[in-house]
Amino acid sequence: MDLLSSVVTLLLVMDSLGNVPLFLSLLKTVEPHRRRIVLLREIVVAYVVLVMFLLLGDSLLRFLGLGTEAVGIAGGIVLFLIALRMVFPSYGSPSGEVLEGEPFIVPLAIPLVAGPSTIATLLLLSSKSPSTGSLLLALTIAWAITGVILLSSTFLYRLLGERGLIAMERLMGMLLVMVAVQMLLNGIRTSFALR
Repeated sequence: MDLLSSVVTLLLVMDSLGNVPLFLSLLKTVEPHRRRIVLLREIVVAYVVLVMFLLLGDSLLRFLGLGTEAVGIAGGIVLFLIALRMVFPSYGSPSGEVLEGEPFIVPLAIPLVAGPSTIATLLLLSSKSPSTGSLLLALTIAWAITGVILLSSTFLYRLLGERGLIAMERLMGMLLVMVAVQMLLNGIRTSFALR
């Protein structure tokens, strides 16, 4: 994958527009002057987690004895399931329970930004990319765009409204379905080519 397609894939998986209402609802109990600080902290924590998985992902795959075709097939399935949830969302708290007070790491940084789908996508991309540097750049660009969107969540919510954000999330979900199917097909094609 080239830089642009890696950035777009990571951006779609991070689902920043879909997370805007969740971030706003999780931060409504936080004092207004603390919200931006909490958001910045959570976005930075998510970036550190994602960079760690990017740098250690290849070693983890080798340790587990996983080939790129297995990662491609599994990544395609995981992305497909995430994309289906974006297109046909279930309602409720993302962590399954209502949290009170100022959020710390869970659920804003993990799993909303640095969730299983983003980590699986990073592992898949790192297994296919010869250059960790270009993938780190793609991750940084996607993370920065996600950060800007989440930091301007109040403005976006007023501009697009709940229906506009839902429509954007569904559109991103449809694009992610196509990316997931292509990853799955590439993994299957690679698997059959090795036999």
